[in-house]
Amino acid sequence: MNAKKVSSIGERALITRLTEIFKSPAGKEVLEGAGSDDCAVLDLGGEDCLVISTDMLHRTTDFPEGMSPWQMGWMSAAVNFSDIAAMGAKPLGILTAIGMPAETEISFVEELAKGIRACAEFCETAVIGGDIDTHEELTITGTALGRMKKNQLLRRSGAKPGDLVCVTGYAGSAGAALEVLQLKPRGLEKAGEQNNSPTGEQKNEQGNEKKASETLIKSLLEPVPRTKEAQKLAASGSVTSMMDTSDGLAMSLHDLAQAGQIGFKIRENSLPILPEVRDFASTPENDPEKLLELALYTGGDFELLFTINPERLKKVQNICKLSIIGECTEYEKGIWLERPDGSIIPVKRRGYQQLKAENN
Repeated sequence: MNAKKVSSIGERALITRLTEIFKSPAGKEVLEGAGSDDCAVLDLGGEDCLVISTDMLHRTTDFPEGMSPWQMGWMSAAVNFSDIAAMGAKPLGILTAIGMPAETEISFVEELAKGIRACAEFCETAVIGGDIDTHEELTITGTALGRMKKNQLLRRSGAKPGDLVCVTGYAGSAGAALEVLQLKPRGLEKAGEQNNSPTGEQKNEQGNEKKASETLIKSLLEPVPRTKEAQKLAASGSVTSMMDTSDGLAMSLHDLAQAGQIGFKIRENSLPILPEVRDFASTPENDPEKLLELALYTGGDFELLFTINPERLKKVQNICKLSIIGECTEYEKGIWLERPDGSIIPVKRRGYQQLKAENN
């Protein structure tokens, strides 16, 4: 029997199959079930609902080489709180299950726990439980909870043609930081300590020096979930759809498009990109399209991608720093990027996937 392997279809297709298995008829308690949005949503009765998300991270596939245990802990909590933010909810707490090799040092686990706690405190909540077990490699599973009013719940669906497409922060920063850290002839020691390189200084194969600021490196190793901004956006009544960009801007645009049956026209000149990332992408050895690759197709930026009613733009601009990167169009028109010269190219459905299909 030639059984098909999960690697032959990839993460998104597998999620679709599992969602069909787990799908249950909508009831009074379940407002959003498996696979339909960034979080599951349960009706608490009255005006409020509970949002819940879970994520699993592994040391070999999710934590860049050289991360401290504190940073691993922070990231494992941040990925979950970012999903809570995507719905516009106020974090209520996080449960964390940690699997680790039996020979793991106690000090490592303690630092890991302190990182998880620090991220929870940043999100104005706490670690409320969890589990520990032995495992072949470090594996951390978090489950974050949030609460909000049902009439303020932000979903991936809801955008209309003419709505503005916005994003918080910058695009491509985490992807650029990862590439800088990978440009090395040796294993990366913890940035700023053993290699005496607080800016993540490395050399590429040509021997040219690559430097990254502490801010850029932290965008990858210590991503900031936009929980505070998200709550304000939800309360504004101006946002028509929202999700986070942890899997990359292009992938998030496609997810929003599919959920809301909407199209997008994005302007390349409007993409928010740090000058440092532009400088990195413009070096001679890089492809001319390197900057666009970083901004659209690399993951790790825990920003919010959302659509707003253009008549409420001023109100939203007073809430948080944002960039207007395009507008919504009819679903049939697809997702297009307008280049600086006026030409347009399709935005591909591509980004970070934990489980990639073999032909991708």
